[in-house]
Amino acid sequence: MKRVRKAVFPVAGLGTRFLPATKAIPKEMLTVVDRPVIQYVVDEARDAGIEHFIFVTGRNKAVIEDHFDVQFELYDTLAQRGKDDQLARLQRLQPAPGQTSFTRQQVPMGLGHAVWCARELVGDEPFALLLPDMIMQSEKSCMKDMVELYAETGNNIIAVQECDPAEAHKYGIVGRGEDTHHGFRITGMVEKPKHGTAPSNLFINGRYILQPEIFGILESQERGAGNEIQLTDAMLKLEKKQPFYGYHYKGRTFDCGSPEGFVEANVAFALWRSDMNGSMAGVIRTLLDEVQPAERRGAAS
Repeated sequence: MKRVRKAVFPVAGLGTRFLPATKAIPKEMLTVVDRPVIQYVVDEARDAGIEHFIFVTGRNKAVIEDHFDVQFELYDTLAQRGKDDQLARLQRLQPAPGQTSFTRQQVPMGLGHAVWCARELVGDEPFALLLPDMIMQSEKSCMKDMVELYAETGNNIIAVQECDPAEAHKYGIVGRGEDTHHGFRITGMVEKPKHGTAPSNLFINGRYILQPEIFGILESQERGAGNEIQLTDAMLKLEKKQPFYGYHYKGRTFDCGSPEGFVEANVAFALWRSDMNGSMAGVIRTLLDEVQPAERRGAAS
């Protein structure tokens, strides 16, 4: 059984929900506290033992490549000014030479197409797929636990979390079968099921480990919802040939693809830090008492 060495990050999206902020800055480079969103996701993959980071990019995304490159002038300036702690931190986050690869998704044809664009870089081996909009907060990373489950099963792994059953129609939902190891067998998948038809309340949270056979399916996959090539459609076909297992993640997940989720992530990660918790908790309590929405301010005046 080949181990999981490579991870794919689809970062070609336009980030239209964050305009005008993303007019010139990729949404993946927006910061949660003091790190870009994409850095959190790459750190999660590195913590799971990933050695090769593959980014599927688009136009105006070159700054992501620059972020993971060595910046000699900055490093030299920090060294000369004696900012050793900051320099050491940057160097710890720096991928080694040859650990990053970038390929283009020239046309916006969906997640399945973005994954397919990485086929030559992944090759004939299992790979992790991490959606960069989703960042996780837990003592042990989601992907690290998934890699351990993969080592036990040797098959496809999907991370899931619980949602309100009334909200299941908004997500990709899996059916839950028998428990195995520290996961469970997936009995089916459905994208945004109609009300009352969901097989469970376990939604796919943006973390996968997939076998390379998915590329052959994506090669000829027809367009699905939104006139895009859907990864879920391809996984349903692969499920007929290979088992899928679910990993029930119990930490927090923040959807940084939405303004609300992005702000929530900033608050949660600020409160999680020992150097910021005390001051930020007080600030948040004060704002809750003092700040009113615009429509309430207008009514009061």
